[in-house]
Amino acid sequence: MISRIPDNYAPAPDLLRDRIILVTGAGDGIGRAAAISFAAHGATVILLGKTIAKLEAVYDEIEKSGFPQAAIYPLKLGGATPQDYTAMRETLENEFGHLDGLLHNASILGQRKSILDTSVSDWNDVLNVNLTAQFLLTQAMLPLLQKSTDASLLFTSSGVGRKGRAFWGAYAVSKFGSEALTQILADELDTTTTVRVNCINPGATNTAMRRVAYPAENPSENPLPEQIIAAYLYLIGPDSQGVTGQSFDAQMK
Repeated sequence: MISRIPDNYAPAPDLLRDRIILVTGAGDGIGRAAAISFAAHGATVILLGKTIAKLEAVYDEIEKSGFPQAAIYPLKLGGATPQDYTAMRETLENEFGHLDGLLHNASILGQRKSILDTSVSDWNDVLNVNLTAQFLLTQAMLPLLQKSTDASLLFTSSGVGRKGRAFWGAYAVSKFGSEALTQILADELDTTTTVRVNCINPGATNTAMRRVAYPAENPSENPLPEQIIAAYLYLIGPDSQGVTGQSFDAQMK
């Protein structure tokens, strides 16, 4: 069952004041839009991604707008080791003490081929970035999230992560995994911590990945990332307190 964001949801301007939020894939697309919007609503945002120039551009935009100063943490999720995540946790704990939110946004598309024709290397690459990295990062960051009085852990799903479709292969499997991780973690954390865990499907959005996945589609017919961010603000912020273990669509038709 897909849950709904409250109708006509309008976040308060200071919704995320004094919150520390980590965003993966923050250099482009939905991650970039989410990071800037979180900062605009008062959060100190930690920008995680593999391309430093893109992260610096987002950092500069946040700085220029007068929002709380962001931080940059470059990391290539596909090649990161458990030790890399441990080092990251230690760095963030020393710098910030805790986390109030983690948005798992980064992912790669991989090959659009049948299972029969999918290479082992591509399968592993997609699962490493889209699922294993989420597991490792979550495992490393949970101690910091548990130090918050109101923490939100948000995974990113997809329509093909709820119903499998031909030629979506490893990507679909990884998104099914994100849905499963959401449910498992929500159940594990529900009675022992204040961390809530949910999943969001952005839907058809005008991003680089969408344009590659659907080359025949007119991208201008899809909303820009900035136009779907209200759903992310609801789930990452205090207005969704008590909501956990659920899967949402950012765009409800």
